[in-house]
Amino acid sequence: MKGNITYFERSGKVNTVDTLNIAKIRAQELGIQTVVVASTHGYSALRAAEIFTDTGIELITVSISPSFDDEGWKMSQEERSKLEEAGIKVITSLHALADGVTEGLYGEITPGNIISNTLRLFSQGLKVAVEISIMVMETGVISPGCEIIAVGGTDEGADTAIVARPAYARKIKDFKICEILCKPRIA
Repeated sequence: MKGNITYFERSGKVNTVDTLNIAKIRAQELGIQTVVVASTHGYSALRAAEIFTDTGIELITVSISPSFDDEGWKMSQEERSKLEEAGIKVITSLHALADGVTEGLYGEITPGNIISNTLRLFSQGLKVAVEISIMVMETGVISPGCEIIAVGGTDEGADTAIVARPAYARKIKDFKICEILCKPRIA
């Protein structure tokens, strides 16, 4: 099998529509029924709702825990309602790989942070895509063994999409990145 990865010259919001279109095309080719999109305030999720209209593909967006309100990352109730009105399931969760109890007690050198920092070597969006896949798995909204497309980004918007078979956090060894569809080029 031959695959293609689209590399973007820049990271971030400028790639959102292209990333979502790449995700849509690949989901349809593979028959994937679930696309998971990271969204802090709803921009990426609302673009996804426009792009995935009439495909029958379920959209799930993952927002971050309200504990990140100081950083401005907390999704407001108004933003959440707008997404739900657009037919998007919204999951809010603690980061799956880091920023939890372990880091609160022991600082930055934890297995979750090591995994996060390793994924960031490839791109911030890859780290986010893996993390939201685990987060949505932990909620029970998707089943073990299912293939999804996960969309993450750098700062704002979306710039990375992967095909993955997520695992629960406690079974991270079972997580599989099946394909990287697109990501920013590392300069």
